[in-house]
Amino acid sequence: MSSQPSPAAAPSLTEVEVHGVERIPDADRTATPLDLFRLAFGGANTFSTCVLGAFPILFGLSFWQGLAATLLGVVAGALILCPMAVFGPVNGTNNAVASSAHLGVHGRVVGSFLSLLTAVAFFSISVWSSGDALVGGAHRLFGLERSTLSYVVAYALFACLVLAVCVYGFRFMLFVNKVAVASASVLFVLGAFAFAGDFDPSYAGVFTASADAATKSMFWPSFIGAALIVLSNPVSFGAFLGDWSRYIPADVPRRRVVGAAFLSQIATLLPFVFGLATASIIAAKAPKYVDPSAPDFVGGLLAISPGWFFLPVCLLALIGGMSTGTTSLYGTGLDFSSVFPRLSRVQATFLVGVLSIAFIFIGRFGLDLVQSISTFATMIITCTTPWMVVMTLGFWTRRGWYDPDALQVFNRRQRGGRYWFTHGWNWRGMTAWWVSAVIGVLFTDIPGQFVGPLGDLAGGVDISLPLSLAVAAVLFLTLLWVFPEPRAVYGPEGPRLARTIEVPVPPITGPGAEPDTSRPAATAAS
Repeated sequence: MSSQPSPAAAPSLTEVEVHGVERIPDADRTATPLDLFRLAFGGANTFSTCVLGAFPILFGLSFWQGLAATLLGVVAGALILCPMAVFGPVNGTNNAVASSAHLGVHGRVVGSFLSLLTAVAFFSISVWSSGDALVGGAHRLFGLERSTLSYVVAYALFACLVLAVCVYGFRFMLFVNKVAVASASVLFVLGAFAFAGDFDPSYAGVFTASADAATKSMFWPSFIGAALIVLSNPVSFGAFLGDWSRYIPADVPRRRVVGAAFLSQIATLLPFVFGLATASIIAAKAPKYVDPSAPDFVGGLLAISPGWFFLPVCLLALIGGMSTGTTSLYGTGLDFSSVFPRLSRVQATFLVGVLSIAFIFIGRFGLDLVQSISTFATMIITCTTPWMVVMTLGFWTRRGWYDPDALQVFNRRQRGGRYWFTHGWNWRGMTAWWVSAVIGVLFTDIPGQFVGPLGDLAGGVDISLPLSLAVAAVLFLTLLWVFPEPRAVYGPEGPRLARTIEVPVPPITGPGAEPDTSRPAATAAS
């Protein structure tokens, strides 16, 4: 094993992070797979995940049907997500930058767009759910009026608190998630005792034997739609895993990094099942709160909670919302500092935060909240999953070999290098991504929420995810074989299941470029 520089002491929590998307120096990589687990699990072990867990009940499923849909969504999403953790340790940068190797120097902006889409959606969900819980809890405990002003103040204060943590950076965010993982888990377990007497696993939903034919025909569309809403949660981390795993040393075994990412999502069954179980109680005891036309999970939870659990609900909302909000917003601010080079990481974080806060108020007071969440979850799945397929298959065909210097060409405003391809675009990866994403949107069918133009072709069943996954995989591998990539983008061992052509590597030119651009490339740890 080659010798590594001695790790530097971890920076102070209150020291603002200085690293952007440039390659993290080996001496500064002090994180572990356990830290990755804490961040990924902490970002989902939250009140907003409970809200997503309630959707199977909102879609009319029974508790057991909802549990099956939840298990399907979590496991499938974890399997799709976990390979995305390896890019950070290998390249020392985030996943959007690493995607330059497969979509081209300019094509990496796709990853930036996906991270922005995800950050806005999940930052908004965390602020909405946490703000509603805090206002509702204060109403029950102190008689605070549930006015528009109360919600505006709660959302604004909470959003600014999350934004402050993101500005400080990785270490502060890691500290928040260390606290969130333990405390939120304890509060969820406490909640199990609070609702144990009211919980009835035999809750039947609307798809019963006595239901009419029209209702029964909606079962599979509702089941798959619920599973896709759940699946959007693990998939949403795809663009962000590299933000955290880039601080893990390159020599940490790949299986440990992938395992940490997978287990972090399996652990989210805790908040998902809590949301599912409490939603079934709300549907039985206070059905007005799960009316599909105007659902209010947070209000329903407070309505059925025993008095002594109001304060834990508020703590859960605060702690969990902080965790989800920071993990969503941090990575996007980090990445946009490279897309807009005049902005520092702190300035870019502020910019994305302000845009997200604007969407929070528009979505909450100007649009249908549930419709907004469902539509954003759909867009995350249909756009991000094919991108993750291209990245994962690209990593496999390249045998985990990358040139870290060439990955930074876009960030330095340079040109050329191994990943320049055609004017900075690798049309093979780009084509596989956009074609499969468009197909996913066209075939999406979430009843009452979002239906694509071709959504009805499968008899009301949403086949968008398996179809887009298959199209992305087959199309990308076919393009690699029919239109070979340059030999220079592969490592010493050559490609796996792909052909190559011999073409010269364009020299890296532009600000800071050196005459000799040949540098040692990174190889994934075994």
